Amino acid sequence: MNPEPPEDPGAQGRPVGRRVFLGTLALGALGVATAPVVQRGLEGFLGSDPTGLSGLLPNGGGFRYYSVAASVPHKSPADYRLTVDGLVDHPRTYTLADLRALPQTRLVRDVQCVTGWRVPGTPFQGVTLSRLLDAAGVRAAGRAVRFTCFDGTYSESLTLDQARRRDVLVALRMQDKDIGHDHGGPVRLYVAPMYFYKSAKWLSGITVTDRVRPGYWERLGYDVDAWVGRSNGRTDEPTS
Repeated sequence: MNPEPPEDPGAQGRPVGRRVFLGTLALGALGVATAPVVQRGLEGFLGSDPTGLSGLLPNGGGFRYYSVAASVPHKSPADYRLTVDGLVDHPRTYTLADLRALPQTRLVRDVQCVTGWRVPGTPFQGVTLSRLLDAAGVRAAGRAVRFTCFDGTYSESLTLDQARRRDVLVALRMQDKDIGHDHGGPVRLYVAPMYFYKSAKWLSGITVTDRVRPGYWERLGYDVDAWVGRSNGRTDEPTS
């Protein structure tokens, strides 16, 4: 399968290259204990840090997230929309109120960054992705799911089997609070058994496709199947 060329990031932001991202890998080795001090130093050096690279480090609040776009528009509960389309019989657009009205699932799992740091026992809550796919009626030709984000840059993908797992959520809450903008809210993807780059922030689109379309980092060399532990020689499908 040949990766697609990187998408035009558009007006929402400027993508960060893989070499720049990999240059931060050593930061993960500093660990949770030293991260707050290092992070404050980085933020002082980088100022507003449009790349979001300082967000790779855990801090006193547990961890921070990074963005590959220089800026991301805010979506209020009133104007947020999530579309489900592609190879489905019943395309639909959900408001935040629609998603909140659906049955909610709460998971408590470790968050594992591919750079090495981990935040144990992090609660996420939301709607199982499989529920939205079932409601849409996936057609026989559907084999995968593509996710797009309202940052205008990021994308991700899962196979249909992966997307139907019970530990894959369209998440509305994290750490028992509504997901804020900086953490990818009001709605983000949460793929519990995979490295955290699969859990796309600022989720705006779920599209059923006939094949896996590699996401933002996969087009730059990351694993498409990002099971936690695979880089350490595991070949099973971990559930936490």
